[in-house]
Amino acid sequence: MQKLSLTALARQQLESARSASSGRSADTVVGGHEHVLRQTVIALTAGCSLQEHENPGEATVHVLQGRVVLSSGDVAWSGSAGDLLIVPQARHSLEAVEDSAVLLTVAKLPD
Repeated sequence: MQKLSLTALARQQLESARSASSGRSADTVVGGHEHVLRQTVIALTAGCSLQEHENPGEATVHVLQGRVVLSSGDVAWSGSAGDLLIVPQARHSLEAVEDSAVLLTVAKLPD
């Protein structure tokens, strides 16, 4: 068994994002591309985003800190600390309204 502090991981990733020229940082903490389940802590500084991309499977975004906007087409959902956003099965993007950290959970669809 392993225990992780999402609060500490969010803080670490935000520190890395603030010092990165891209304004973002990420670390996969459970699973990975070779597994069905993947959980990744992603940090984005205010104004930075993950550009529009496909959803590789069923996914959620749990906002750990800050405020984000998840957009798909003409629809957008705002999320703040404690919110769980369900990622649509469509192209989408994620933008940080303020310095933010999220836990992205993906259950990859079979090929």
